[in-house]
Amino acid sequence: MIHGYERAFRLAGDGPAVLLLHGIGDDSITWQAVMPDLARDHLVIAPDLLGHGASDKPRGDYSIGGFANGLRDLLSVLDVERVTVVGHSLGAGVAMQFAYQYPQLCERLVLVSAGGVAHGVHPLFRALALPGASAALATLRFAPARWSVHAVTGLLERLDTAAGIDAEDLLRIAASLPDQRARGAFVRSLRGVIDPRGQLVTMLDRSYLMEAIPTLLVWGERDAVIPVRHAHLAHEAMPGSILEIFEGAGHFPFHTDPARFLAVLRRFIDEAPPAAWSAELWRTLLRRGSQQLDDDVWGATRSV
Repeated sequence: MIHGYERAFRLAGDGPAVLLLHGIGDDSITWQAVMPDLARDHLVIAPDLLGHGASDKPRGDYSIGGFANGLRDLLSVLDVERVTVVGHSLGAGVAMQFAYQYPQLCERLVLVSAGGVAHGVHPLFRALALPGASAALATLRFAPARWSVHAVTGLLERLDTAAGIDAEDLLRIAASLPDQRARGAFVRSLRGVIDPRGQLVTMLDRSYLMEAIPTLLVWGERDAVIPVRHAHLAHEAMPGSILEIFEGAGHFPFHTDPARFLAVLRRFIDEAPPAAWSAELWRTLLRRGSQQLDDDVWGATRSV
């Protein structure tokens, strides 16, 4: 219980801490294929973000910053001082925000199929941000609507489409939406990061700060939700970042090939020394980034 709300989480193992953050509409069970192996020599913390899974679903703050604040408080309650943060989709956007707000707590950053790089996103998510989308999702309470979702998803899978790669995961997420509280939290979380024109937030304006934090990017080559071109944009914008593209994988590369994901993650943790954060370093990066932004703006102005 934090701030009067139940915060569910999975906890396993002992050693250096790894924080696993799921995507929108998902919950901590998404990490079940990789968590036991990591827990052999790490303390693994996999929370259900507020409004997701077994955590409470109040009418409250579902902003990226709000999620980051909740994670800081959870780590404080668990007496965990520093973590390697692994975030998937929306969870990767939360991980970036967490690293921005609390760099002193972040040893390394792993962004998997990350939201918040550029504006592009699957049209379905843009549609779900429209007024009336909540009422449309409410039809999932009825069996015919659920059968239709299963039929369409199955067809996409049989046709070997990019979206069909993640059919099982998409159905699992859709299964939670008939619950009114879960549906409300899903819509509020979605509208905090997406509108009908695409993603609202971008990490690119602050990506230079990741020079201070070792960063790994993992993406599925056939990601239909957040296109793989976002991976290359983020990699170019983040000094010193490492990029791993999983061929044939979709939006959940750690489900498509958990063994490779574990190998890539373990190698990164073993080889990348934890960030040596200091207020002076952060101040230097902020000043340098602000100066670069000023130069870019003046350069663009002079070229008009």
